Amino acid sequence: MSKALRTAIIYDFDGTLAKGNLQETSFIPKVGMTTKDFWDEVKARTRQHDADEILVYMHLMLQKSREMNAPITVNDLRKHGKDAPLFPGLADGSWFNRINSFASDNGLELEHYIVSSGIHEMIEGCAIRSYFHRIFASKFIYENDVAAWPGVGINYTTKTQYLFRINKGIDNHWNNEAVNQYMPEQDRPIPFDRMIFLGDGDTDIPTMKMLTYQGGHSVAVYDQDRSERDLSKIHRLISDGRADFVAPASYEEKSQLDIIIKGILGRIARNHGQSLRE
Repeated sequence: MSKALRTAIIYDFDGTLAKGNLQETSFIPKVGMTTKDFWDEVKARTRQHDADEILVYMHLMLQKSREMNAPITVNDLRKHGKDAPLFPGLADGSWFNRINSFASDNGLELEHYIVSSGIHEMIEGCAIRSYFHRIFASKFIYENDVAAWPGVGINYTTKTQYLFRINKGIDNHWNNEAVNQYMPEQDRPIPFDRMIFLGDGDTDIPTMKMLTYQGGHSVAVYDQDRSERDLSKIHRLISDGRADFVAPASYEEKSQLDIIIKGILGRIARNHGQSLRE
């Protein structure tokens, strides 16, 4: 078999790997708000100030924590992420070990990434952090270990730039010059057609659309407990040609998602001349 080819699975986090938003698990209750009140306030301020919704929710987190005399620290955020309600098959790492093994058997060196509008430090605190090559997520600037201001805000459209960072091997947020610099296709560490993106809805549409256009693969996952209104958004992802496949967010062996991802990895291996495992 020829040299293993670097290949990437890229995940949204909230709603894709974990139920709901991480902020809802413990942070929002801790600052004395209901989930509905928090997000209603975010949307109202976003419209009032004609602002970016991600930066607004991060600013509101800072404001509410200060009002409670409980400044946000890195360790606090990691603790909030510790109890993330992960979907079946993830918490024990079996998904990553199994898919990595399958990829390796088919001549692929698989890397896992997160590209999320959620908070980086919360995601770092979750049980599966060690399985990811890189987490690209919104994050704060800290002064004396206390969050002072939003440092990175990843919204629905800026998510797409991180596909180019992965494509070109840029493992940071700051190097925009390298993102824009020309790099021949054959020199890019992970071509788009060796990428798989997993997302759960409207917020992932630009990323899915861009990756599909570039020859990559998009999979829409959904929580089976979601409302019919939420599920209708998944239907539109398929009818509008945004996602190639759709499956329940179960990462267990022999689940529909397990079969789909292995099938895509097999297709990638075959398209790049790797010998498939019989």
